[in-house]
Amino acid sequence: MKLLLTDSGVRNASILAALVDLLGKPVAEASALCIPTAGYGGPYAEPGGPWRFISGQAAGPMTGLGWKSVGVLELTALPGIDKERWVSWVREADALLVNGGDALYLAHWMRESGLADLFPSLRDTVYVGISAGSMVLTPRIGEAFVDWTPPSGDDRTLGVVDFFLFPHLDSPGRPENTMAEAERWAAGMAGPAYAIDAQTAVKVTDDGGVEVVSEGHWRLFDPA
Repeated sequence: MKLLLTDSGVRNASILAALVDLLGKPVAEASALCIPTAGYGGPYAEPGGPWRFISGQAAGPMTGLGWKSVGVLELTALPGIDKERWVSWVREADALLVNGGDALYLAHWMRESGLADLFPSLRDTVYVGISAGSMVLTPRIGEAFVDWTPPSGDDRTLGVVDFFLFPHLDSPGRPENTMAEAERWAAGMAGPAYAIDAQTAVKVTDDGGVEVVSEGHWRLFDPA
């Protein structure tokens, strides 16, 4: 997969240009599936969040970018659907738009549904994450971000990438997410870690190249 890991969606022209580059065509010519599942996890979940994400009413544009078509892929429903059907939906989509919420809840359902098993074969698919939807692809999230406790009892996520993410840097809605707090969090992560704000995304190409796209501020904490 090609990845665009955002803090809170496609918030500026630079992030939009990065998305178009990964797609290899205009958004208006591309189809997308949105995945709201993470929005139901954690102690602060409420049904309005997934609706705002699906309907394009959320603050960070995702489904409302002018896609050729948009569908909804709810991971908790997939175990009850014929696998060949929903796998074909995923393979036909140009992009997966993955909501924020609880990263561990999302990781659990990506594994349980079987979607995570498909990721290595989705060579041309563009994965666009918001917050937890981005963090879920890292090896772990750190204790500071644990709300929902998975059956494993730890903070491990999917490990698709080998770096870590600290979203919502200096966000007015997350006053605790300061650069100093990000530095303390990064000290407990075994590898490079990015702290990113709402105007920043991490772009990963299909050959593994990593680039930060930003009109805001960010920092890389690299123990190497």
